[in-house]
Amino acid sequence: MARRGHHLTEVALLASASGCLAAAGAGEREGWLDDPAVLLSLGPRARDLAVASAARSVLGIVPVAGGGGVTVKPALGPDDGRISAVEWVPLDAEGAQGEEGMALVAGTDAGWLLFYSLAGDLLHKQSIYPAKILKLNFSERKENAWEDAGSDELSMVFPGVIARCDGADLQIMLQKSFQEVKSRMWKDKFEQEDGEDTSSFEKIPLQIWNVSKFSSCVDAAIVGLMPPPLLELQSSQRHYCAITVGEDAVVSAYRLSEDRSRSLVGAILSRGVAATFSTISSLSKILWRSEPSPTKKSRPKPQAFAKTSPLTCLKDSPRKGERLTLSPSGTLAAITDSLGRILLLDTRALVAVRLWKGYRDASCLFVEMLRNKDKASSSSMHLDYTKSDYCLCLAIHAPRKGIIEVWQMRTGQRLLTIPCPKGSRILQPSTRFSSSAFSSYTPLEVYLFNGDSGQLSVLNRHIG
Repeated sequence: MARRGHHLTEVALLASASGCLAAAGAGEREGWLDDPAVLLSLGPRARDLAVASAARSVLGIVPVAGGGGVTVKPALGPDDGRISAVEWVPLDAEGAQGEEGMALVAGTDAGWLLFYSLAGDLLHKQSIYPAKILKLNFSERKENAWEDAGSDELSMVFPGVIARCDGADLQIMLQKSFQEVKSRMWKDKFEQEDGEDTSSFEKIPLQIWNVSKFSSCVDAAIVGLMPPPLLELQSSQRHYCAITVGEDAVVSAYRLSEDRSRSLVGAILSRGVAATFSTISSLSKILWRSEPSPTKKSRPKPQAFAKTSPLTCLKDSPRKGERLTLSPSGTLAAITDSLGRILLLDTRALVAVRLWKGYRDASCLFVEMLRNKDKASSSSMHLDYTKSDYCLCLAIHAPRKGIIEVWQMRTGQRLLTIPCPKGSRILQPSTRFSSSAFSSYTPLEVYLFNGDSGQLSVLNRHIG
């Protein structure tokens, strides 16, 4: 029998930073956090909370430890769309403290990415693909169970499309932009140019794939590297495995091939074509003596799709996939559907290993709990624990039931049942940084944010 009780520890009360939250709609009505247009993202070590409102086109950065927050109103034109996704991105691999450690990225429903510093300065703006960005996810690959874990990455999910950029390339570009913003003397001029000119920004190298063979996805994730096809064992290309969920196919799997040669050739060709077109245009103006007319700045053409190979899919009409959550290693995925079921998928074998029923509108996050109850109760110091002391679990937030359940992976029992108020969401930092000052393992934690009270709590690591 699951134990009910108080298994949450308050981290902060964000009512003092109500200015940033109020800009996104907090306090206007009870249950404002139930609005799907309100987007939340928790920063590493739960230091900052990002809140965005698509309807209001506003982005807020709330320091969890207290102090004044930052409200940003992106300079979005009619063709830039509205904010549809937010995520935190580290500026370096160690996650430095303060402004220089993190950046906030916002995606729009027109396919634009905008990167901001903690001070609210625009660091980068780039068009990725002309469609709604459904999800942004920064993934660490340090603990991936694949033979070659690959590198950190930022993935972008569109309806039927998924894009990926390497974390190292992204961090180099953001660090350069951050230093340029700090040294800029004419900040007003820079802010005026934010929404008008993107030609001054360097383009982030990325790969983009079409994953709509079986169904137009509503959520997706790149789960890690996978072996190449049998006939391409000597190929130097990398291959990723992607899992998608959608309406026509509940779950689909694809092999994504990384085209390394095309990026360099494409860059040369694009510059050559652009220079040739500019020369022809200048000559035509001289020959025909045409009066210059104001022209609307054209949007950059999307990058060509790399090779995609469909692997398998599960179709079970009228069942529709809704959300997908990955485990830290990427080897397990929890998938919710429209019939209130939660499917646990082994992403390497591509087989279902568990199924829960009766969880409509649920959301899931993986969490690590202390398996040694005696050790957990005898010491409260985080330094004493190693990775072997924790067991992987799945936290299921069932808002219709008003509870959070914690189940041990893969086939373990239900460990906890925790009551939670309405108008709450479960959150999780996208990255975990292990400080060099500590030798212990940093576990995966789950936080609960009550939008009406502003209370941010963390799920206790120990069971009991």
